[in-house]
Amino acid sequence: MLKKALEIENLLAQFELKGSIKDIRGFGSGHINDTFKATNAEVDQPDYLLQRINHQVFPDVGPMMNNILRVTEHLKKARSEYTSMTIVPTHAGELYLKEKDGNYWRVYIFMNELVSYDVVETPEQIYEGGKAFGSFLRDLSDFPAETLFPTLPNFHHVPMRVRNLQQAVKDDKAKRVKKANHLIRFALEVAEEMCRIQTLGDAGKIPLRVTHNDTKFNNVMLDQSGKGRCVIDLDTVMPGYVHFDFGDAVRTSVSSAPEDEPDLQKIQVDLKRFQAFAEGYLAPSRDILSPLELKFLPLSGAMLAYIMGIRFLTDFLQGDVYYKTHFTDHNFQRATAQLDLTRKLLERLPDLSQVIK
Repeated sequence: MLKKALEIENLLAQFELKGSIKDIRGFGSGHINDTFKATNAEVDQPDYLLQRINHQVFPDVGPMMNNILRVTEHLKKARSEYTSMTIVPTHAGELYLKEKDGNYWRVYIFMNELVSYDVVETPEQIYEGGKAFGSFLRDLSDFPAETLFPTLPNFHHVPMRVRNLQQAVKDDKAKRVKKANHLIRFALEVAEEMCRIQTLGDAGKIPLRVTHNDTKFNNVMLDQSGKGRCVIDLDTVMPGYVHFDFGDAVRTSVSSAPEDEPDLQKIQVDLKRFQAFAEGYLAPSRDILSPLELKFLPLSGAMLAYIMGIRFLTDFLQGDVYYKTHFTDHNFQRATAQLDLTRKLLERLPDLSQVIK
């Protein structure tokens, strides 16, 4: 949904801004929310980030924003080298604005001195990303995770994802089971192992923690010297297990191949990348993790690749009803790539475990 400059100005006028806005333009490469940067005319006042919240993806806007407020306020009180996002309230004291047309808007202070990158380029950057996410976990280790609202219930719940796949196979709505039979077979063969972490959590053997749940490298802000300074995009912050965050970061960083890479030879587990992330993540967080949490960190990358693989596969079998696709069999290609990464991460488990030790 596009907005004219005057409409954006009218929206911003309903928030507690300082100074005056001289320029408004679209910002960032996110796929979920519409984002605009508002530049302040006064040099001693902050710039702002205005976002339209996609309430189709996040229907419970109020509880989600309350999660973000509580977490960011807690982070600001932590003794840490890291900063946190700042929500700007409306004149009415609300965390967001709901328009008459049903759209939701929020404003953050823009962090001018920090930058993010869509593509990780060096082991040093991977280390800094890992350290930022590890510090996020540590700084929230005394926060009562169970009091947060589950913004996306069962988001990383492997048994549920497996059941969804099994139902899609049974229904075969798009008549695609035959084409995907080899992927289905592999997915079901490793399902029990991929459910192990959730089983431990259900049994209370690993603790619920405050987890970010979208630990891509571009959700870390770095300073001009390349040091991680802030974790952003907190819409999915909710109760979870450390393996969700560690695993998704491993999934998106150990291989330089894209998520839908068609050439499986290009999908490789780069042990140096894994070591860089693990060292960064564990530097601030190792002391707060239990022996059982540490034991299963090496499995978590395969688990998150598996979750994405069977989600893509399920959508393919259902006729591409959830994910946007750019060509025929795109979900099949995505599923193939992610399940291949799952297999390769499982094959490298001894090496990954040695790094963690």
